[in-house]
Amino acid sequence: MYQCINVPVYQLLLHCYTGQLLNYNYKFMNFNTKVIHGGQHHESSTGAVNVPVFLTSTFAQKSPGVHSGYEYSRAANPTRQALEDSLASIENGARGLAFGSGLAAIDCVLKLLNPGDEVIAVDDLYGGTYRMFTRLFEKYQLKFTFISFDDASKISEVITDKTKLIWLETPTNPLMKLVDIKVVADIAKGKDILVAVDNTFATPYIQRPLDLGADIVMHSATKYLGGHSDVIAGALIAKDAELGEKLHFIQFASGGILGPHDSYLVLRGIKTLALRMQRHSYNGYEIAKYLETHPAVDKVIYPGLESHPQYELAKSQMKEAGGMVSFTFKSGKKEDAIRFLERLKVFTLAESLGGVESLANHPALMTHASIPAENRAELGITDDLVRLSVGIEDKEDLIADLERAFS
Repeated sequence: MYQCINVPVYQLLLHCYTGQLLNYNYKFMNFNTKVIHGGQHHESSTGAVNVPVFLTSTFAQKSPGVHSGYEYSRAANPTRQALEDSLASIENGARGLAFGSGLAAIDCVLKLLNPGDEVIAVDDLYGGTYRMFTRLFEKYQLKFTFISFDDASKISEVITDKTKLIWLETPTNPLMKLVDIKVVADIAKGKDILVAVDNTFATPYIQRPLDLGADIVMHSATKYLGGHSDVIAGALIAKDAELGEKLHFIQFASGGILGPHDSYLVLRGIKTLALRMQRHSYNGYEIAKYLETHPAVDKVIYPGLESHPQYELAKSQMKEAGGMVSFTFKSGKKEDAIRFLERLKVFTLAESLGGVESLANHPALMTHASIPAENRAELGITDDLVRLSVGIEDKEDLIADLERAFS
């Protein structure tokens, strides 16, 4: 139901019919409506309900420098623009940007910085992010400090006058730690420090970091936003227009854009995001409860369980607990984890997450292999740790598959 204040119903319906929803209207929509209508309009020349895939590199101009707003697809493409407008809408941001991968999006954020600047990052990071920070950008004289964000006071202790960025994941990958976004944003406030949040695991259906004080939201849109394991993409959403323009310049100058066909696939995925996340979260909770009672399982890590140390933060910051579940074996043996993963049939042993199908992963050997073994051990990424991306299948089939693999 629309929540448009002082907008006559007939006017709203007229704008919907003509495909000319006013910008201020969609800001008051509920999320299920935003994923379909937010920032979108029908194609003007034909009235097509879905944005066409504009497979063109360049655009005709009426006179030198006189054009329709599109010159060259690296700068802007109508299909990518539709996706970027949708991203801004669902995250309540001023500007959305779509990239060729999640790492390309992170690369763009780091290019806001200058040699000598310092970054504080949560210690439990996706392996690709850690690899980029330490093996690519450290040689350009950026300094990275990795700490646990469990105690917010630790952040203040490592902030210096050179700190320019705080980088969060919440929930983290793969240990499902939570970070209080509002507390971190309050610490950075007034210090000329940007707060960026990787919101891939939660999605804007579950939490919206910009509303909690963050400056930038990042997504690996390959995951839940696309939702069907058929595209590689990344996204940034900036809280204010000035920051969004700076990020767009880097995107344009560096060229890490998302192509029009992939933009269409992510935009199509977003339209069902709310429905899918409801199912992912329901199945995730049911799988977590099942694992918690299994005799072979030592520890289950899932924000929706009362056993999670940050359960109360999850209830206050997240709408649902999501579809990501990690667990360890009572034996503590890597061999048991590998044997379990090899026996799965409905769950697919594969990299990535967030698709409609259920996936299983061994972080130490797969997604986090680029993190040195001693660092993994210190964080708690043990060799018997398994990470599940619970899909939208029937829970009975998923549980039966896990039971067969255990036995």
